[in-house]
Amino acid sequence: MASDRVNAALPSIPTATEEEENQEKLYGSVFAELESLELPLGTTLRSVYDDQPYAHRRFMEKLEARIRNHDREIEKMCNFHHQGFVDAITELLKVRADAEKLMVQVTDTNRRLQEAGKEVTNQTEEVIRCRIQQRNMANTVEKLQLCLPVLEMYSKLKDQLESKRYYAALKTMEQLEKVYIPRVGQYRFCQIMAETLPLLREGIKDVSMSDLKDFLESIRKHSDKIGETAMRQAQQHRTFNSAIQKQLNLGCTKSVHPLNGRTPTHHNGLVLEEGEEEEEEGDEEVLTAQDLVDFSPVYRCLHIYTILGDRETFENYYRKQRKKQARLVLQPQASMHETVEGYRRYFNQIVGFFVVEDHILHATQGLVTSAFTEEIWNMALSKLSAVLRTHSSYCEDPDLVLELKNLIVIFADTLQGYGFPVNRLFDLLFEIRDQYNETLLKKWALVFREIFELDNYSPIPVETEEEYKAVISRFPFYDAEIEKQDFPKKLPMSQSVPQIYTQVKEFIYASLKFSESLHRSSTEVDDMLRKSTNLLLTRTLSGCLQNLIKKPHIGLTELVQIIINTTHLEQACRYLEDFITNITNVSPETVHTTRLYGLSTFKDARHAAEGEIYTKLNQKIDEFIQLADYEWGMSESDGRASGYLMDLINFLRSTFQVFTHLPNNNNDHASMSGKVAQTACMSACKHLSTSLMQMLLDSELKQVSMGAVQQFNLDVIQCELFASSEPVPGFQGDTLQLAFIDLRQLLDLFMVWDWSTYLADYGQPTSKYLRVNPATALALLEKMKDTSKKNNIFSQFRKNDRDKQKLIETVVKQLRSLVNGMSQHS
Repeated sequence: MASDRVNAALPSIPTATEEEENQEKLYGSVFAELESLELPLGTTLRSVYDDQPYAHRRFMEKLEARIRNHDREIEKMCNFHHQGFVDAITELLKVRADAEKLMVQVTDTNRRLQEAGKEVTNQTEEVIRCRIQQRNMANTVEKLQLCLPVLEMYSKLKDQLESKRYYAALKTMEQLEKVYIPRVGQYRFCQIMAETLPLLREGIKDVSMSDLKDFLESIRKHSDKIGETAMRQAQQHRTFNSAIQKQLNLGCTKSVHPLNGRTPTHHNGLVLEEGEEEEEEGDEEVLTAQDLVDFSPVYRCLHIYTILGDRETFENYYRKQRKKQARLVLQPQASMHETVEGYRRYFNQIVGFFVVEDHILHATQGLVTSAFTEEIWNMALSKLSAVLRTHSSYCEDPDLVLELKNLIVIFADTLQGYGFPVNRLFDLLFEIRDQYNETLLKKWALVFREIFELDNYSPIPVETEEEYKAVISRFPFYDAEIEKQDFPKKLPMSQSVPQIYTQVKEFIYASLKFSESLHRSSTEVDDMLRKSTNLLLTRTLSGCLQNLIKKPHIGLTELVQIIINTTHLEQACRYLEDFITNITNVSPETVHTTRLYGLSTFKDARHAAEGEIYTKLNQKIDEFIQLADYEWGMSESDGRASGYLMDLINFLRSTFQVFTHLPNNNNDHASMSGKVAQTACMSACKHLSTSLMQMLLDSELKQVSMGAVQQFNLDVIQCELFASSEPVPGFQGDTLQLAFIDLRQLLDLFMVWDWSTYLADYGQPTSKYLRVNPATALALLEKMKDTSKKNNIFSQFRKNDRDKQKLIETVVKQLRSLVNGMSQHS
């Protein structure tokens, strides 16, 4: 170190004392530390100043001495090297002259060299420039060779986009991004191209989605045509199968020989000549949904979204839109139920929708699934069932309901051919069948009413054999006695009977039409026909008959003819059962076969007609009774019956003659008709007897003379004569006369004035006046008592009259006692 060298160079200072030696050592170490560049000076100086009071002065003295020593050392060193320095300067001055000369020579040489190599330099620079251009060209060619495929692919991409080949365009984009652009990605145009490709993809997605929307709109418009074509093909197939079945049922198994050198071709059991087969194949060109609709937008859009990794979005969008379209298709028009065309368009649209869905299901992989299609179909079935229930309930025309049924069957067969379950549709048809039967019943109710209104309610006259055969061809009638009669003759029923029978058969045919093609067994069809026929007989026809019987303009003659008509219709019910059996080929002996209720229907109608006869007959009797005009205070009778009563008896005679037309043969159902006339006659006589009794005992009638009683007796005698003349055959003995027995005994009692016998024998079974009630006798006797008092004011002066008056009073008292006794006993 420098300090060491300085210390080594300093001479030793002689010390006089030991203290000076210590100070010398101390300052020596201090100076060594000060000369050292590594140690801090602060600590060293502090040790110097803090040691002694005069340390600073002594330190400065020592420091100056130290400095002087170093100066002497420097001077010695400079003196030692001074001569060498002077020599070096002298040599340097000599070299400068030589350097200047060399510089002139080098400059001259350089100038001459530059002049000599100027042309070479120029040529070299040209060569270098050419080499640079050549290298640049080679690099450019190389880079262009790398860029050209990219540009070609991009141009190809543009062409594909312009020609709407979007799937190929996406493949090209994929190649550009993965293969070509990475090779030249450092260039700006490639960067711009790479930034453009995502925008092009989005554009392709938008365009393909727009194409899909156009496709969805197209199939919505064309679903009607697609469904119409599919349903027509299903109907043709169904017709063809029906023809095959009919031919098989006819046993068409005869051997077929060549005709004109050509061998007939057997097609599914039908014999067709070659020419006919070719013509049929040419005419029946099978059209599919793909022939009517271009499905390429769906395929293209599906592939595009699959490549873009967004297939799920596309599937969700497609299914959502198709669900919306399904709801729109299932929404019917408000006036759909008015015409069959409205229903046809509705079914065509639904069939078209599901035909498209079935094609998409099988032509694509996963765009729609079986579960999705099943969900849509179940929704459609629910909505369709509700719509058909609602709109079919508005239909009042059975022909329209039948057309609706046929459309539903074709609709179900069509979609069943595409694999859709249609059992619920056939269940729905059973509900619509009930509606169809209701419309048929309403229609036939009008038909029956019209028949009844146009009927003349008189036996059918037949003039010739042809007319007779024409009648029995429409109605199963046979009567041996009528067969023996010569023409012209009359059939007992009126014209409405064969018409009603024919219309019932027409109803069965109409009901059968709905049962066709429902895929039901013959037993079920037979049961449906019988139930619907029973409804026709028990509800519609029965109601029409009941209304007819209650009509005011229907008289006794018409009621009698109605009884005759219902009797023959009742007998014809077994022929209706045979008619249904022949249609369905179901034996009536089958356990579950439903029987026709025609017997009870016509029996009830006949009973109602009989009751109406009794009612109308009694009403007519009341009308005649109201014409009675007795002079209750007359002194003696006219000697002949009253005019109103003779008119009434003549009316009854003519009326009961009508009952001779009632059938009364050995038939179990018709044997009751003779009793109808007897019951009517007995009812009329009883009602007449009751009416006469009420007239005589009327509370408003206060007085009755003996002459009036005699006149009343003459009228009752005429009634008895009418009863004994047997106006209706079949009564035994004096059965009919017993209807007037109450009147007869009462009048005899007053005419003979046999009160003693009446009072003596009262209550005895052998009494002559057994049918006379004491209250009745009392009421009439009091009317006669008041008359005697009024007309015989001075009779009390005559003894006979006084005795008679006393007798009346006595009898009145006894009768009152009898009446009181009867009331107490009761």
